[in-house]
Amino acid sequence: MNITMEQARKLILFKQGLLGDYRFTGKQGALEYIRQAGCIQFDPVDVCGKMAELALQSRVKGFAKKQLDELLYKDRALFDYPDKQLSIIPTENWAYYNRYRKIARDGGKKFEGLAELEAQALDYIGENGAVSAEELPIAGKMHWHSHIHWSGNWGGESNISRSVLEQLYSTGELVIHHKKGSRKYYDLAARYIPAEILSAPEPLPDDFKHQKWRITHRIGASGLIWDRPSGFWNNVWELTSETRHIIFQMLKEEGTISELSIDGLKYAFYYLTEDTPLLEDALSGHDFKPRCELIAPLDPFLWDKQLIGTIFNFNYSWEIYTPAEKRKFGAYVLPILYGDRFVGRIEAGNDRKTETLVVKNIWYEDDVRQTKTLLAAVDKCVNRFAKFNECKAVSK
Repeated sequence: MNITMEQARKLILFKQGLLGDYRFTGKQGALEYIRQAGCIQFDPVDVCGKMAELALQSRVKGFAKKQLDELLYKDRALFDYPDKQLSIIPTENWAYYNRYRKIARDGGKKFEGLAELEAQALDYIGENGAVSAEELPIAGKMHWHSHIHWSGNWGGESNISRSVLEQLYSTGELVIHHKKGSRKYYDLAARYIPAEILSAPEPLPDDFKHQKWRITHRIGASGLIWDRPSGFWNNVWELTSETRHIIFQMLKEEGTISELSIDGLKYAFYYLTEDTPLLEDALSGHDFKPRCELIAPLDPFLWDKQLIGTIFNFNYSWEIYTPAEKRKFGAYVLPILYGDRFVGRIEAGNDRKTETLVVKNIWYEDDVRQTKTLLAAVDKCVNRFAKFNECKAVSK
């Protein structure tokens, strides 16, 4: 099957829940979207909402920040753990990460004295409940780093209490109980995760089958993807191009994914076969009322920057870690999506003292006509974004 570039954009946006009527609503909708994506990335920086909250507000009707906290720390339908970097993952998939917990346990054996410190921390938490690194009464420094994500110090020493808690979190003996800002509080996993989930064996002990499971989830997170190097494959451990090609071919033969081509592009593209109704909507030719949404910098929609540049003709880079003098736009800039294209970018911050959303700048793409309709849609979107941030006013 061959489709146009416009139809490809629509298919991706329908899958992402960013075009037409909202596919996801309320707290349950937030959970359903994270299940679809497999995970969403977490980042503690909060300029105008934290990363995971930003990803949900753009596609979940009626989403409020407290809903994500409830899903994580009250309902325990989600848990924090590394996937595509630090992520938020459905608890029902806990067992699929057992292999990483084993790697963390094995890696921990390399650090002298760590086992004794782990026992002390577990005893203390068992008696006293949730604790942060600042409160755990184990002082000093030690050489430690995580074996499954970027935490600790590879070349020097780290705070002992933080190291021990992060190690026990990595091995699955602790979970994050809650967060206050960027500070994490840990408690025993057995107090919050059902025993049948904690004790479940690794569902896919074979490395290839596990990689296939993760690739299938990442294809589902994309909506439409190519079998090429991509940000979608980040942190799928030991995945080679050859293995990826084999997995795509197997998924195609099994009927899990389907292939199509796009006008003017030489590469084949793939989508989950179960998403055929969304493809039919994209091919229908019907007009869909355009929505205006602000997109998170690490949104699953943007995981493959080259694909976005190719299909949406939009080049985006998150410049938070770019030196100020080298930034093209700003440190924390969100893409503006209107209808089926990116029309610009916005830099905004939440002034909590005055309860005001401060819009520092809006940059429209060079080929975008700033019509009254577009400007009104952006203005309405910004006002909605202010409400999401619990701001009472907008300053431009």
